[in-house]
Amino acid sequence: MAKNVYECMFIFNANTYAKNPAGVAKNVEEMINGVDGKILASRLWNEQKLAYPINGQRKGAYWLTYAEIDSLSLAKLNRSCQLNDGVLRHLAIKIDPRLVDTMVAVAKGETVGEAPAEDDAAKGDAKPEPAAAN
Repeated sequence: MAKNVYECMFIFNANTYAKNPAGVAKNVEEMINGVDGKILASRLWNEQKLAYPINGQRKGAYWLTYAEIDSLSLAKLNRSCQLNDGVLRHLAIKIDPRLVDTMVAVAKGETVGEAPAEDDAAKGDAKPEPAAAN
């Protein structure tokens, strides 16, 4: 079966994250590796107040991960998230293959841009400036 790239958003208990940030990263890595997935990028996205309390928690640590996972293994990932006490909520969305490189680069904090544009005057295609209105 072909592997797809998924954007996975996990909401962790903010207290758990504050006590052990490296443990949360390891937790995500174990869940993805447990379904024979490959992590392309993984980082803390935000830590903020939740819109409504989840399991008595009012704050959450949002963890963003891009992973290459077999589509049939996605159900296993969902199940492991449900069984994990630290995960309050999770969501996995399939990413269009044309956007994967850009999305992963942004998640890693790399700059994404086009090739530098040549100066129009240097090419000899200088356009006349509009006349000033009097």
